[in-house]
Amino acid sequence: MELKWLEDFISLAETGSFSRSAEQRHVSQPAFSRRIRALEAWLGAPLVDRSAYPTQLTAAGEAFKGPAADLISRLHAARALARGMQPVAGNALVFAVPHTLAFAFFPAWLGQLKQAFGEQPTRLMAGNVHDVVTTLVEGGCDLLLCYHHPAYPVWLDPARFEGLRLATETVRPYLPRGLVGNGRWRLPGTPETPIPFLRYGPNTYLRRMVDTILDRAGQPAHLALHYESDMAESLKAMLLAGHGLAFLPASAVTRELERGELSVAGDARWTLEMEVRLYRDRANTRPELLRLWAHLTADVAAADGAR
Repeated sequence: MELKWLEDFISLAETGSFSRSAEQRHVSQPAFSRRIRALEAWLGAPLVDRSAYPTQLTAAGEAFKGPAADLISRLHAARALARGMQPVAGNALVFAVPHTLAFAFFPAWLGQLKQAFGEQPTRLMAGNVHDVVTTLVEGGCDLLLCYHHPAYPVWLDPARFEGLRLATETVRPYLPRGLVGNGRWRLPGTPETPIPFLRYGPNTYLRRMVDTILDRAGQPAHLALHYESDMAESLKAMLLAGHGLAFLPASAVTRELERGELSVAGDARWTLEMEVRLYRDRANTRPELLRLWAHLTADVAAADGAR
């Protein structure tokens, strides 16, 4: 039995929807359903009445819900206690950040923050979107930095978590410099000569953003999959090596664009804007965190007022 199965079950009990819970848990619906079935197999009893809509728990599911929630709470508390025994350097604030933001946005943003706010020791925990969101929910970090888009929002209870919009990030398609003059490699491509495509792996947040771009473009893109990776940095390396077209956040290619190594491969139809947001747990009252949050809140309010 895995802890994530219990967390999946509690989410399903709260939402009454496999699709909504799969979105909250940042997995595909088939994968989410398999995990619920795995929990049922481990228990030896059906937890969900799949003949009803909206989804309802069986009598066994109702009986199991309370103990499951209690077990999750106890395990999280035990892990927090164990982590509390590990030394943390001084008054360091712990940031949980998805890999792409950790490589691209976070270093420059932290440099600007230090100039305005002063030195603040920090520790970075990088992971996929699901893991870093879970880290905040479980109390394993002070701050969560992540992307947000209305089509795929990161669900956090606003009664418990407070968020700030720090920036807007644009996702665009890019080509390496050596292929800039080759019109066949510019979107949308043609059925006869599809564009070699470097794609994000399934269930990654940026894969969902790129799928949204392609769905909304108004015409089909003719792409031939050549490479797939969960990491934007890996796609960028393959892009620079001339292996195909890739969609990347602007902050990930700032230096490459300045050096003329990359070119945009399509017009505005093939772009998407998403927000970069910072979240904290309202219950976390560390003085260092509260001072930083007050500074950031004032900055955001000033920026919004200047628009």
